[in-house]
Amino acid sequence: MNSNAYIARQPIVDAEHHLIAYELLFRHSAHAQSARVSSDVDAGITVISNTLFNMGTEWLLKGKLAFINMDQSMLMSGFSTLLPKENVVIEVLETVPATPEILARLRELRGAGYRFALDNFNDLPETEPLLPFADYVKLDVLAHAPEELTQIVHALRKYPAKLVAEKVETPEQFRHCRSLGFDYFQGYYFARPENLATRVINPTHATVLQLMEKVRKEADVKDLENLFKKDVALTFKLLRYINSAGFGLSCEVQSIRHAVSILGMQPLYRWLSLLLVTASNGPTASTLSRTAITRGRLCELLGKQNLPRNDQDNLFIVGVFSLLPALLEITMEQLLDRVVIPEPFADALLHRSGLYGPFLALVEAVESGEPARLEEISMALMLASATVNEAHLQALAWVEQLGID
Repeated sequence: MNSNAYIARQPIVDAEHHLIAYELLFRHSAHAQSARVSSDVDAGITVISNTLFNMGTEWLLKGKLAFINMDQSMLMSGFSTLLPKENVVIEVLETVPATPEILARLRELRGAGYRFALDNFNDLPETEPLLPFADYVKLDVLAHAPEELTQIVHALRKYPAKLVAEKVETPEQFRHCRSLGFDYFQGYYFARPENLATRVINPTHATVLQLMEKVRKEADVKDLENLFKKDVALTFKLLRYINSAGFGLSCEVQSIRHAVSILGMQPLYRWLSLLLVTASNGPTASTLSRTAITRGRLCELLGKQNLPRNDQDNLFIVGVFSLLPALLEITMEQLLDRVVIPEPFADALLHRSGLYGPFLALVEAVESGEPARLEEISMALMLASATVNEAHLQALAWVEQLGID
């Protein structure tokens, strides 16, 4: 089922107003000016899922860091480790106590390569144990008198953390904070939070649950691949996630099997559990979604005649992705701006060119019932009309067997 995803981002800048990061903020609607939060956990899950699955770190961050708020529950959960450590600074909310359990968790995440900011920090004896873990300390300039702010900054200088002045609203506040030696700045003086929205397609609970059960039992990757192929949203979100900049891969992952193998079973289980929390209650397999899955399967079957297995897998993805703009209600150019797609995929999707483009064009000719076009492309691919017809029937039967309503 289609829905909308919302998030706000507010710039964090240096003393010369150069952008260095965004704080990502929960929003419940496209025009909300503040967060209407039922709980910090729900807000945190929504921001993480929108960042990872619905908007993508490349499109959302444009190479900058993301500061993402976490309360105690989110910090202790496995969801925190789904975030790409190269792109993310975990912003520890001021409500998080410096308990032995929290300190051990910070130590564990630090060992995994994550960075931390302490939000709305108050320099108190009970908060001091958090400071050795901090890469950034954020101070609310509106909450402290100028003299008090000076004292806090002086006290924090014995730690290596960078200081961030937040809620800077006037030129005078900026100049004062800069004179105190703050490294970075955030507030209405620089920019108000910018609301962003995107259309999303959500996976079904049933498919996610089936996958989680198979992952828990360490099922064969082939079985997992078959379930992913049952759900357009899952395929899209998995490839977007694995190809995000945070994985630092030297080449794009192009197949479901490859993505599952790289991710590993335990991270995949956590990834699926986050998807389950944010999945739609209704079915995603609308007529358009069924068409996308059928198109992907037909592309894959047609490739069996002349291409190796890896390229057959790629053809399935190309077929499915060709209808994502219609599902997301965006243009293909906007889609390719928001998700990492290998060049051969882009050639096929934009121009019906390259290795995969003619197969996609052939499938579209099958769907539209253009006999002249169908014959022309079939001959170019050296495929007999009987082979194309048989593959089409097999694709339709395969989708029926998936049990998609």
